[in-house]
Amino acid sequence: MNKSKNEYQSVGKIYVSKVLYNFVKKELLKRTKINPKKFWAGLDKSLYHLKEKNEKLLQTRIYLQDAINKWHSENKEKKIDLNEYKKYLLQIGYLKKKTPNFKIQTKNVDDEIAKIAGPQLVVPVSNARYALNAANARWGSLYDALYGTDAIGSEKLDNRYNPVRGGKVIRYCRNFLDEIFPLKNGTWKKVNTMKIVRNKLVLKIDNKNIKLKNTNHYKGYRSDNKKLKGVLLVNNGLHVELVVNPYAFSANNDPIGLSDLVIESAVSTIIDHEDSVAAVDAEDKVLGYRNWLGLMKGDLRVKFEKLGKKYERFLNSDRNYISSSGKAIKLHGRALLLNRNVGHLMKTSAVLFSDKKQIPEGILDAFITSAACLHDLNKKKNSRTGSIYIVKPKMHGPEEVAFADEIFLKVEEVLKLKKNTIKIGIMDEERRTSSNLKQCIKKVKKE
Repeated sequence: MNKSKNEYQSVGKIYVSKVLYNFVKKELLKRTKINPKKFWAGLDKSLYHLKEKNEKLLQTRIYLQDAINKWHSENKEKKIDLNEYKKYLLQIGYLKKKTPNFKIQTKNVDDEIAKIAGPQLVVPVSNARYALNAANARWGSLYDALYGTDAIGSEKLDNRYNPVRGGKVIRYCRNFLDEIFPLKNGTWKKVNTMKIVRNKLVLKIDNKNIKLKNTNHYKGYRSDNKKLKGVLLVNNGLHVELVVNPYAFSANNDPIGLSDLVIESAVSTIIDHEDSVAAVDAEDKVLGYRNWLGLMKGDLRVKFEKLGKKYERFLNSDRNYISSSGKAIKLHGRALLLNRNVGHLMKTSAVLFSDKKQIPEGILDAFITSAACLHDLNKKKNSRTGSIYIVKPKMHGPEEVAFADEIFLKVEEVLKLKKNTIKIGIMDEERRTSSNLKQCIKKVKKE
């Protein structure tokens, strides 16, 4: 170990980097029911319990690759017989025998995972500004998205407003409304009256009442001092707000004062500790952990300067509307956040074993990122169902998936969480996992 002993705090049979030790004590576990001493004792015990199994799984990777290399070397002059090759892969354990069909019965899963088919972002945890942007990307301006990209053509785009380009945006959005929320007897291009009467949506074309083809598309509205500010529509579980602001330049000469379409976009986001992050020491790890903690507490903020202007970014609040029956509606203002831990292979110097060797980084990630979620489990601002979502990458086959499950069980035990509070996301990115995907999923199916 090159680093001084003074940089580490001795805790049981492990050495914890002081920057991490202080973070856990002063920030991570503050205002939780988990005692820091018991937390470290639980991690200590779990590390030594899981250490050998972690190493054996990594050795299995080497054994299988060597066996496959040997087969190809010995058969390089032959035409490959797929049945023979498959039989060999089954023999060495690379492929697993087929498992009977089964059903997943996971409980307490948020709609963003279970029901809503929407985009998902991946963003590095080390960059607070990016992480906040991604969390807030659940709702976005369609006008801005179209105007600022080449989706509508190549008209001149600079710091000055281009009315030709703006006109294309407006026409595109009207066509979008006709396609997704069609009218029974007209087109959105000709609607010249939009108002709310007794909580119901009223549309008119030249004083003639017009209705949505599917009246269930109308969800509600928002107003300020009895002035209509927005109309909420929904299709396939995803919402669109028709923003009403007749004074905005984007609503110039618009008969209904439509200034924008704000659409529900990225319904979930993976906050990444893995591929998009380079965390080489304890300081790097704590930076990521602190940002994740801020997201789970809801108080992450960042100040920055752009083009000479100062900005502050923070998490969006929920969105409030009135339903067609006059009841209050609250919609999630930000994406459901998942955390991607590192895989089984990686190690970290943030914590050391008694022999000064580095511990598996994925085990540390599981304990720290889950502990941060304790703050959200009380508030339920991220997961409304009281779940923790951890995405686990770079796993090779069913045994490694089962091992990840064992890690999470240890975490739940130490953090005093109900069993299966932590939900695993199995990344289908390694060939052995893809080839045995059904068997992998079966390993984490809960009866």
